Amino acid sequence: MEIILKYFSDFTPAQLAQFEALKGLYSEWNEKINVISRKDIDALYEKHVLHSLSIAAIADFTPGTQIIDLGTGGGFPGIPLAIFFPEVQFHLVDSIGKKIKVVEGVAAELGLKNVTAAHTRVEEIKNRKFDIVVSRAVAPLGDLWRWSKHLMKKSTVPGKQFEKGLICLKGGDLAQEISESGLKPRLIDIYDIFPEESFKTKYIVMAKH
Repeated sequence: MEIILKYFSDFTPAQLAQFEALKGLYSEWNEKINVISRKDIDALYEKHVLHSLSIAAIADFTPGTQIIDLGTGGGFPGIPLAIFFPEVQFHLVDSIGKKIKVVEGVAAELGLKNVTAAHTRVEEIKNRKFDIVVSRAVAPLGDLWRWSKHLMKKSTVPGKQFEKGLICLKGGDLAQEISESGLKPRLIDIYDIFPEESFKTKYIVMAKH
């Protein structure tokens, strides 16, 4: 938890309590359903929570923004972002039912009223549009874009701060992946935001609709 407070300081008491509860909740759920590797549970706040919050460090979502987290797994980046942005609506989806069970359990225990979750494949989501699609290391950028573009609202304010589109967390050499995607995304080096060893070669990738 200390590593979160190293970079963020203006939490309400309720947010602090929610962040502090994450380790116990994920440890408990991991005993029943293994959603986080054993070694990563010990580094939960750095490798999962702080990694998720890198998005919060570069994007200030306005109240009422609708965000979908594709392939959320155990709830990353969606759960930490939902704690950080209590006035923003998050819809967390995954094709694996047991992972959504964990998400629903954690969100309920934390009292997160701004989180919904669904066991579904992205292509099955109809008649819903979102301002932002977030995802963490789920698939190549081109696939993520193809899967998610039908879910995105069109941006109506040209030139304004990143408002609509895809934000994903990725690692490694992304040159070929970006080239194959046909997109011209903006890359932000997470190590520049949080200079921790584990964030070397980790990036936020932002692509506008």
